Amino acid sequence: MTSVLPHQKAKALKPGSRRPAKELCSECGLCDTYYVHYVKEACAFIHQQVAELEEQAHGRSRNLENPDDLYFGVNQKMMAARKTQPIEGAQWTGIVSSIAIEMLTSGKVEGVVCVQNTAEDRFQPMPVIARTPEEILAARVNKPTLSPNLSILEQVQQSGMKRLLVIGVGCQIQALRAVEQRLGLEKLYVLGTPCVDNVTRAGLQKFLETTSKSPDTVVHYEFMQDFQVHFKHQDGSVEKVPFFGLNTKELKDVFAPSCLSCFDYVNSLADLVVGYMGAPFGWQWIVVRNDRGQEMLDMAMSQLETQPVMSKGDRKNAVQQSIPAYEKGVTLPMWAAKLMGVVIEKVGPKGLEYARFSIDSHFTRNYLYVKRHHPEKLEHHVPEYAKRIVSQYRLPE
Repeated sequence: MTSVLPHQKAKALKPGSRRPAKELCSECGLCDTYYVHYVKEACAFIHQQVAELEEQAHGRSRNLENPDDLYFGVNQKMMAARKTQPIEGAQWTGIVSSIAIEMLTSGKVEGVVCVQNTAEDRFQPMPVIARTPEEILAARVNKPTLSPNLSILEQVQQSGMKRLLVIGVGCQIQALRAVEQRLGLEKLYVLGTPCVDNVTRAGLQKFLETTSKSPDTVVHYEFMQDFQVHFKHQDGSVEKVPFFGLNTKELKDVFAPSCLSCFDYVNSLADLVVGYMGAPFGWQWIVVRNDRGQEMLDMAMSQLETQPVMSKGDRKNAVQQSIPAYEKGVTLPMWAAKLMGVVIEKVGPKGLEYARFSIDSHFTRNYLYVKRHHPEKLEHHVPEYAKRIVSQYRLPE
């Protein structure tokens, strides 16, 4: 890769200043660097260019006639996996951390961009360039808040690093791919996680206080395949709250406008994606998008137990019914929510079909959000694959 550096003369935006994406800013961190010079081309919420960047990153864009490509993006293979010896304190079994450590200790990369938390707040993200396994392990567990991962890009260039691994989510990775050729790197590896419905730190606090019985002791949480939110607490206990029992009216305004306008749940531009939504309960879903992704997976493959992906059930009725329920802010009594959760968990979508359920639910919601709040963006901001997915459903005006 070559380095083109006129942007170094550009000044980053000062904290709190108006962002070019305005209220749709996802706080990816690009505007905090001199790469802000390229933000109008790079920002996922100003210039949607997934298809073009897929071609750049993977050698082809997704085939919209292929059902797996349509939903999950360019891929060479998919599988379910878990570590045979989980990392203590990891949110799952520690696959992401293990791959990053192997890439670093093998010398394939000189640093890993990941997100630790501040000393004052377990949920306040603090992007770092990790140079030791200990620094990578300090970043384990998701931070479900908007995170300025790309704010460290200036540090990368100043460090003289030439081989880098970046861990991030879709909006961050689209901006990264757009400026990739200007970073002066010889090799860039991108390890992605699926991402949906992040919040500001204040929004996260409202969600925790509205949903959990003990918000101050929550270590991490996730919306799981059994249609329940799982809260892990400091004492190791797990609290489960059914999706259908969430206080939708109270929570509709906590999600960031950027997340309500996002159509890259599956992190289309990462080389390798590790998440949970397409795998059976207790497993992780792995998507290899290109040869760099396979190279990363190979580094930790001996530590993994794997199985083929599976798909079971039919999501469409559940998605169609969820659209008006969300619109009206329907919240069931807890006993009914638990009962419905048990029934759906037994007969509802599983594996890749659960992933499609989640994608459909969020894409229909987000399409309506953009249509109502940013109608001028609707045609160009929503990717063609998302339009095709949304077209399967009846949407209110």
